[in-house]
Amino acid sequence: MTTILDGKQTAATIRAEVREEVAALQAEHGRAPGLAVILVGEDPASQVYVRNKERACAEAGVVSMPHKLAADTDQPTLEQLIRDLNADPAVDGILLQLPLPKGLDSQKLLDMIDPDKDVDGFHPVSVGRLALGLPGFRSCTPAGVMELLSRYDIDPAGKKAVIVGRSNIVGKPLALLLMQGWKGGNATVEVCHTRTPDLKKECLDADIVIAAVGVPGLVTGEMIRPGAVVVDVGINRTDEGLRGDVDFASAREKASAITPVPGGVGPMTIAMLLKNTIQAFKLHQGID
Repeated sequence: MTTILDGKQTAATIRAEVREEVAALQAEHGRAPGLAVILVGEDPASQVYVRNKERACAEAGVVSMPHKLAADTDQPTLEQLIRDLNADPAVDGILLQLPLPKGLDSQKLLDMIDPDKDVDGFHPVSVGRLALGLPGFRSCTPAGVMELLSRYDIDPAGKKAVIVGRSNIVGKPLALLLMQGWKGGNATVEVCHTRTPDLKKECLDADIVIAAVGVPGLVTGEMIRPGAVVVDVGINRTDEGLRGDVDFASAREKASAITPVPGGVGPMTIAMLLKNTIQAFKLHQGID
């Protein structure tokens, strides 16, 4: 019987844990952790993500500080906003919602965020600390994948993990997390992509297949070895509704465990954002 890795329920458990911790931190330090979210323009998907983040903050007791700006906001205005948030002691975490409207330099803006407030884990300092195996903020979606595996007692150690996708947001940091020499890591990792010559062959050789490439239904059941674990990070809006990068029906017949879309990795991303915000708060309060 295939286990469904229920990210929605797991994320709800994490949010409840966060709520308890936030209440204790507020009682001890006189304020709750604060998260500033910058949304530029009216991208529909981004608006949904930001609403979900605001709702999760409210549920967990984290102070949400939304900054919703018009699509024609210029680069200097955004740079000044980030400087102001960096200097604001009530702001523990800063999240710049991507993608930004054309004409804005997102990388420069990300680089300007104080690394100690980089709860998205995108700053070069955060990425560098991950690559070196040092403590720091982890990109929320890869961290959510790792947490979901852990909560279902799926240990990657000694297993071969194939990641389909090489993005800076998911594929690359997830590869680093899986190969690190700590609990939850120690996997042998292979990173594939849409130009991998024989993707089916590579996936069939894997104990864990993680699809994060943004192509609906790219990974099918015939690419899954019986008993493998399948994690679908893709969220693609199609005429048939939301679809993952994995063909769920056929892959489920082969997998020992699989994430659904929706309700798999997506909710875990926001849960890990809350955990990162608490980590930032503790850092600013000098709490180990």
